Amino acid sequence: MATAPADGTRLAVHVAIIMDGNGRWATTRGLPRTAGHRAGVRTARAIVEAARRAGVGMLTLYAFSADNWSRPRGEVTALMRLFRRTLLAESRRCADNGIRLSVIGRRDRLPPILLQTIAEAEGMTAACAGMELRVAVDYSGRDAILRAAALAEGTLPTRERFAALLADVDHGGAAARDVDLLIRTGGEQRLSDFLLWECAYAELAFTRRMWPDFTADEFLEILADFERRERRFGGVPEQAAS
Repeated sequence: MATAPADGTRLAVHVAIIMDGNGRWATTRGLPRTAGHRAGVRTARAIVEAARRAGVGMLTLYAFSADNWSRPRGEVTALMRLFRRTLLAESRRCADNGIRLSVIGRRDRLPPILLQTIAEAEGMTAACAGMELRVAVDYSGRDAILRAAALAEGTLPTRERFAALLADVDHGGAAARDVDLLIRTGGEQRLSDFLLWECAYAELAFTRRMWPDFTADEFLEILADFERRERRFGGVPEQAAS
């Protein structure tokens, strides 16, 4: 069973979040979908701050999937601009709070000015060691696995080596630890091509609340519930407790 460390802080877990529901949140209020994405940025800031205070070691946010390129051109353009503005505004905040920021996913299809901003944000926070915040942009779990398999060049790598290859293709630096807890807002209950390899034994939590309405308190409640769960990783209860 997951328990908190003796000092009262939470486990240094890897939490991944599918931030779903921005567009639906906006349309139900008669607002353009872009208003929902802007509201979602405010929620992301609050959740990052809550995760840092709770002692989360790694937080991965699903910001833009490879399939999201099929959305209307205007919405995609607005999302890219919003992402760049958010990086510019939040990278200093991350540095001041000991949060290392990195962007995972493909980069060959991103606008050059956004690539420059990503490089600057990653450089500004590279020395931070308090928490790692990863933002998935133009990301596909299946494509990442295919590209990592191509790098294996016909060999059969160990799981650890394959995780390192995934990090190489997704610009993740060192191989990310497996996801301990996956949260999805917005009412849907699927992975949507997110961190498929890393989520092999992830605990799952779904909420009907749209992402802009998701609160730090609800995040902490889900984290507390996770810590009460028994994780056996294919074993039996007696093994998990030992």
